[in-house]
Amino acid sequence: MARGGVMNLARPTPSVVGHVFRLWLTLRRLLPRRKCQTFGAQDAEKGPGIERVYVINLDREPGRWSKMEKELRRILDSSGDELLSLTERHVAVDANELSQEPYKDADIEPFYTLGDQLFVEPQPLVLPTRLELNTPIRMSRPEIAIARSHINVWKQVAASNHEYVLILEDDVWFHCGFARYLDQAWDEVVTEHDKKGRFDVLYVSYAEVKHGAPKTFLSSNVFRPVRGLWHLSGYVLSREGAEKLLRLLPCRGPIDLWINHQFKVLDVRATKRPLISQRRDAISTNSYSILPTLTTIGAINSERASLFNIRPAEQPVFAFGPEGSGHSSLAMALSMLGYRCCSDLRALPAPELERLLEGRGDRVFDAYVNIGSLDASVRELRSRYPKAKYILTAAKGITAEGTFLTVEDDFNGADITVLHSEEPNRWQVVCEHLRCAPPTCTYPALKDLGQRPILDRITKADQVLKCKSHRRDKSPWVVEPRKWWQGINSVPTEDRQTGTGTFVRITDCLECLDKRHWLLKSDTFTDNLALFRPSNVEFSSGTGAVLSVKREPLGVRDYTAASLCSREQYLFGKFEATIEASNVPGVVTGFFLHRNSPRQEIDIEIAGNRPDRLLVNVFYNPGDEGANFDYGYRGAPSYIELGFDASKASHRFAIEWSPCEIRWLVDENLVHRRAIWDPTPIPHLPMKPHVNSWLSRSTRLAGRINNRRLPATTIVGSIAIEANSVISSLGSDDLRGQVGLGIYNTRQLSQ
Repeated sequence: MARGGVMNLARPTPSVVGHVFRLWLTLRRLLPRRKCQTFGAQDAEKGPGIERVYVINLDREPGRWSKMEKELRRILDSSGDELLSLTERHVAVDANELSQEPYKDADIEPFYTLGDQLFVEPQPLVLPTRLELNTPIRMSRPEIAIARSHINVWKQVAASNHEYVLILEDDVWFHCGFARYLDQAWDEVVTEHDKKGRFDVLYVSYAEVKHGAPKTFLSSNVFRPVRGLWHLSGYVLSREGAEKLLRLLPCRGPIDLWINHQFKVLDVRATKRPLISQRRDAISTNSYSILPTLTTIGAINSERASLFNIRPAEQPVFAFGPEGSGHSSLAMALSMLGYRCCSDLRALPAPELERLLEGRGDRVFDAYVNIGSLDASVRELRSRYPKAKYILTAAKGITAEGTFLTVEDDFNGADITVLHSEEPNRWQVVCEHLRCAPPTCTYPALKDLGQRPILDRITKADQVLKCKSHRRDKSPWVVEPRKWWQGINSVPTEDRQTGTGTFVRITDCLECLDKRHWLLKSDTFTDNLALFRPSNVEFSSGTGAVLSVKREPLGVRDYTAASLCSREQYLFGKFEATIEASNVPGVVTGFFLHRNSPRQEIDIEIAGNRPDRLLVNVFYNPGDEGANFDYGYRGAPSYIELGFDASKASHRFAIEWSPCEIRWLVDENLVHRRAIWDPTPIPHLPMKPHVNSWLSRSTRLAGRINNRRLPATTIVGSIAIEANSVISSLGSDDLRGQVGLGIYNTRQLSQ
């Protein structure tokens, strides 16, 4: 069970402390087991006690349950029996089995606000606007699953005859003094109420907010919190408390955030110190919906590399089947599992095909889906890769046997599974076959691309400017540099036909703010030393929009900056801006397309210390709309020498984005081009165009800040869009509070 609620941003990474923690647990076994008088049947003289323990555990996490059994054997109840004898495993709600869109019912309201968050954990240096405070934030599916799991336990407690129960998540451990300190706290609670112990919730596992939880001490070992306790990983709940909580539903936001808002009507206690903590050798599977919004208001101002380190062990994978049987969805699913997947092509590029058929280990890909030229090579592949995994896709109305009669002998004895397009749980079929855990998002549902022809002739080197690649993210979706690899050049398609929205043409000279198309940002991101403020954008006839970066202390940041983004999202097309960039060191001028969940981005940036060169970049993460893949902080950057100073005059910078390539143009001249998997896949989901001017933390990216040259200005003379406009299911305004997290690109080049 993933831990509930909001991420503890100060928590060390398990990779650093995990080994030490496991060593400590091993040494702890040498200590004698402790008896806790609070647990077990209580008589009238002793007063009430804790009669039952519930452990919330996913069916697909038997290892966690095994560890919990060991923990529960270390504590003895009042009669000397192991605490495990009082324990009942409660099956957790699995986020993977929830519908893609969180739904509202009597138990869950899937939206909450930044204001709800700041009530629990105020940010004294943050200056959010009124609009930001009320911006709806959608709970993630793991957060909803966690909330439903706890609510289901509450229902069970309310219907039982147990006065008090202990509820645990399955990733906790008991402190050495647990038995002694809980007995002390319990005696004080019982004494306060004449041995009747009338309380609703007693926290024995929690994390206080950064600046401390307001509280009143009721005794030497127990306090009453006003708010400010994160986690619901270990707490004592009374039957009356369970009934109260159920009457207070629906839960609005993560469960541990919501319950803080109920403290005023509940009798809540907490032990002086946490007696139970979350394990340090386990990684949370939760997905924290609040993080993008906390980033935009400047509450989070540092970051580490967030890389996808889990690579699949079962490989290579080959998938075959009839057209229309879900190939593109399967390819995306494999990518979400960490495979580098090549799909939907008539043939492989010659260097990759040669390496594959020779059984060489220096191939680019480890999964191949719907590659037409491999149909005739099944026998050879089986010989080269005896441990390969095969997936045969079947379309509705066509049996697997009928589909594969022609190659039945080729697959005889292979490690194979059949994936039907109408299979209700495709993650289960795929992940059981590949022996891996499914991600916490729904199986992707993409329209099949079909087998696309590839081109032998590509853009000649002299058609683009010379570029220099910088350090890239290390992930399954970024190909390492190879001299022989130039990506996959497929036949172009008509962009208007590939979009699902309405093709539009917009040209705006930015003489004023056209609120039909644009939003002025009032947020920030981690590596930005400034807060974006609408007042830093001025519009004028004949000039356009003037974006300013100023020295202006505002609590969480000492500078202000300017950013403009579109209201709508677009899928494929041409995006152009006429820009005169800033030449002030430390300042970055940006023109880019961006989205979150999953994070995808296509960038143009000009650093103030080097306005004679362009920085282009692509960030790619897999998944369908809403998938929580937001890995990477470098992307795949390249520097391009412009041959002129972009701060001396206005120039037209353009991004042409299609399903088969991305092209960067300056003054209508092609300066850089990337094909599929060169080095990333092409972003495939709707994004918003942005233009901004901001102050970078990275001196390597933009140079050292020169305060004497501030304010710095960037002039945006016009913006033109020819693209497919796509209306988001959330709506443009609802997405506003979720934009800021992923705008890292090469702003971390100093690392």
